[in-house]
This record gives sequence, C-alpha cells and structure tokens, in this order.
Amino acid sequence: MTTSQRAGTWRIGRVVGVDVLIKPSLLVMGAVLVVLFAPRWENRSDTSPYLLATVFVVSLYLSVLIHEIAHVVAARAYRMRVDSVTLHLLGGETVIEGDSRTPGQELVTSIVGPLASLLIAAAAFVTSTSMELGTTADVIWSIAWVNFIVAGFNMLPGLPLDGGRVFRAIVWKLTGNEATGVRIAAWIGRLASVALVVFAAFSFSNARDATINLLIALFVAWFLWEGASDALHHAQRTARINLLVARDIGFPGATPPPGAETLSADLRGADLLRAMAARPAEAYALTEPDGSVYGVLTSRAVDDAYRSSRR
Repeated sequence: MTTSQRAGTWRIGRVVGVDVLIKPSLLVMGAVLVVLFAPRWENRSDTSPYLLATVFVVSLYLSVLIHEIAHVVAARAYRMRVDSVTLHLLGGETVIEGDSRTPGQELVTSIVGPLASLLIAAAAFVTSTSMELGTTADVIWSIAWVNFIVAGFNMLPGLPLDGGRVFRAIVWKLTGNEATGVRIAAWIGRLASVALVVFAAFSFSNARDATINLLIALFVAWFLWEGASDALHHAQRTARINLLVARDIGFPGATPPPGAETLSADLRGADLLRAMAARPAEAYALTEPDGSVYGVLTSRAVDDAYRSSRR
C-alpha cells in the first residue's frame, strides 16, 4: 500500500476509475470484528474460526465497497466528478465534487447505495438457502444478514445517512427549497443519535453486554451527531450562497475595464460562483440576455455580500 495524498489514509488501488482509500481505523475495526465473530464458528468446523471470521469481515468490507461504488456510478451518470472512495471505521464515504443540481439527482445518487446492499443481501440469502447446512452456508447467511442491517440502517431518514439524503431530496422536491430538506433531515439525524444511545442503555439486562453495546452506540451516535451538524452548517452556507444575485450585487451602468470577462447579469448562487471560478478576475462585465452591458461586478462586492449575509 502507498500513502495517499489525503491525510490519514492509504491508497489501496482504483476501482471504476476512482481511488480507493482506507483509514487505519478500518483495520482496527476489522480485528475487533474477527474477535467478536470467531466464537460463532467454534466447534462447528475443522477450519479455524478466526479464519472463517476473517473471510466474513473481508466479505463485509467488499460489500461496503460495492455500496460506495454504486454511488460513484450514479454520480458519474449525472456527469458529477468523483474524487475517491474511502473505507473507514463505520463504513464508507464517496467524495463527490459539488452538490446535486436537482432533487431527482440527489434521490438517485443516494438510494443506489442501500439498494446495492439489499441486492447483495438477497443474493447471499438465496445462495445460503440453496446450500447444504454447514459452515460455508452459515458464513454466507451472516453476510446476507449484515447487508440487510447495513441497508436498513442507511435508510434511516436522517443525515448523514443515505436515507437522510433521500428524505432531503423528497422535501426539496415538495418545498422547492434544498436548505429546508437539509435542516429537517439533519435534525432527524441528531434525534436518531440520541435515540440510539437511549435504546442501547435500556435494552440489555446483562451488565457486560450493556456496557459494550452502550460504548458502541455512543460512538455511532457521535458519528451521526457530527455528520448532522456538518450538514446543518453546510445548509446555512448554501442558504447564504443562494442569496447572491449578480444583478443585485453588481454596479449598474458602470463601465467594465477593457478586456473584462463577461458574466450574465442573471447568474445567482452556486452558478455565479462556478462561473467566477472558471474565469478568475477582479472585475466582470455583466451582460443582459440581448448582449448589452448591464454594469460591472467585482469579486470584492461578491465577498462583501456573502459576509454581510452571515450577520
């Protein structure tokens, strides 16, 4: 393995044209899972239970990778750039550059991951039931069971889970406001993190099991809470960006400098920022649809408008 340019990860290869990265926490979790699952196969096979548990864990990680690759394929179908897939302690993350442009794009790119997990689960379940009873069938059945859980957990309607993104897309479509969908799904994600801890604290009578499960629940809850909080911050930033309108920020009637880049006076929000990033300049000529000059837009005016919206 070689060290990736992304801090704290290792690059292990490329799949469908994107870098596959892993965090060291993945190896730690893998070792923990092997220890936890190995007793399941003790005295049930001549094969080492730890070897069987290792096969199970590797299969689980491959399932997570397929889940993430489904996101990659869907995003690329919409001509979105995908930088990498990272496998970590609690699953995987697909780094997609930019946001979905429509609720439909958000829905499709989000839901394909859980659907891939469901397909893996169904295929593993059918395979295990068609085999004779034994260790191999049991391992495959366990893969089916875990993928069903992964799909179900991911479809909870709270950010940062895939189900939260699906819920966000639905609210976005119904209200016409992307930020509203993000805020609602993020708060559901926060509530889910609290509910998870409460459930873990009161659902186990055995003291040892209760402690272990509570610690795991606290860790997962922290992950959900942090992801939901990041989504809320992103929603606030998106809302401020959407307030940027070239026509309102610009200086009507001003004469553009010679050779100035041109921008449509009707550009707004992220489209305006993308257009400016594609042609960096201190000042732009704002034009009307008929080609006439409306005025001038400066980069400083855009920065000032964004900062003032935070107050």
